Formats: sequence, structure tokens, C-alpha cells
Amino acid sequence: MALFDPGAAEFWVLIAFIIFFGIVFYMRVPAQVTGALDARADAIKKELDEARLLREEAQALLADYQKKSREAEEEAKGIIDQARREAESLATETEKQLAESVERRSKMAEDRIARAEAQALAEVRGSAVEAAMKAAEKILADKVSGAKSNDLIKRSLADIKAKLN
Repeated sequence: MALFDPGAAEFWVLIAFIIFFGIVFYMRVPAQVTGALDARADAIKKELDEARLLREEAQALLADYQKKSREAEEEAKGIIDQARREAESLATETEKQLAESVERRSKMAEDRIARAEAQALAEVRGSAVEAAMKAAEKILADKVSGAKSNDLIKRSLADIKAKLN
């Protein structure tokens, strides 16, 4: 048995190997390695949990911002629709007021024209009455003379004035 011969190199390798493993087990190196690995695994698990929480928070924030964005878009659309309705209402009201203003001005112009026509007609009648009275006075003066003519002229003029006015 060359393995248990103290002069053989294999014997000393076996002894060194046994001493090495004895020291390793005595110093609890496997437990320390396992502890270190477990601690590292726990740290990695904790980091993964934190990353998962951060991701969930980020997704919640994203959803919240998307919701706020949709609400802002809807509010903007509502404001635009309301502004459009108000503009249409204002345009309709303005058109109505413009039509009323045009109608009022047309009516005032027609009234002015009617008054001008009535005034012109009254002036023409007045001129016609005066011309008729002067013509009648001249004719009567030529045909009738004296006190009787004056009396007749006055009555005729009064009759003409009453009938023409």
C-alpha cells in the first residue's frame, strides 16, 4: 500500500488534502459561503422588489397622467364647442340686429319720403289755391266793380279756401 507510506508523495498530498478540508470545515467556510450567497440572494430579491414597486408606481403615474391628459383634451373640446356655440349665437344675434336696423332705417326713410311728399303736396295745393284766388280775384275785378265786387270777391275767396283746405 503505497498510499499509506509516509515516504510517498501521495501520502503527503492526502494528508494536506485532509488538513485543508478540516480547516475549511473547522472555519465553517461552506456556511460562510452559503451565508454570503444567501445574503447576496436576499439583496438581489430586495432590489427586484424595489424595482417592481418602482415600476408599479411609474405605471400608476403614467395612468394618472394619461387620465389627466384625456380629461384635459375633453375639457378643451368642451371649451371649443362652447365657444363655437357662442360664436354662432352671437352671429345669429348680430344678423338679427342688423336686419332690424336695416328695417328701421328703411321705415324711417319711407316715413321721411312720405312727409316730404305730403309737405310738397301741401305746398303745391297752397300755391294752387293762391294762384286760383288771384286769378278769380282778377277775373271778378274785371267783371264786377264797386262795393258789390269787393263783397263778392271776399265770399268767393273764403269758399275757395274752405274747399281746397
